[in-house]
Amino acid sequence: MRTGTGESLAMMKKRVLALGLDPAVVDPAVLAPFTAAQVGAFIEAQLARARERGYEIDSCLVDLGRTAEASVAQRLDSGPFDCVMFGAGLRAPDSLLLFEKLLNLVHQRAPGARICFNTTPADSAEAIARWV
Repeated sequence: MRTGTGESLAMMKKRVLALGLDPAVVDPAVLAPFTAAQVGAFIEAQLARARERGYEIDSCLVDLGRTAEASVAQRLDSGPFDCVMFGAGLRAPDSLLLFEKLLNLVHQRAPGARICFNTTPADSAEAIARWV
C-alpha cells in the first residue's frame, strides 16, 4: 500500500511526542553540577539518538504549569502520535499534579497513542522502542 507521497506504510516513521520539564524552570540545585543549558543539550542529544533509530520526535519541554497544558494541547493537535513519552522530571513528586493534567490531556486528545516513560534522557530511545 502506498501513501500520497509514495512512501510505503511499513516504512513510515513512528511519530513520538517527547514531553519533559524545560531545564530552565528547574531549580538549579537539582541540576547541579550542570547548568540548564547543559541539561537541555543532553536532552536534545538523546532525542537525536532516537531520531537516528528512525523515530520522528517532536520535543515539547514545558514550564511548571503556567502554559504547560496549552503547549502540550497545541502539539497534540498538530497531528497523530504513535507514542507519547513522559520525562522523569514530569513524574517527580513535586510535579505530580502537572503530570496528572498532562496525562489526562494526552488520554483525551491522543487516545490511540502508546505511553512510555524514560528514567533519564539517556534511555529515551529504549523507552520508545518498548512501545512502538
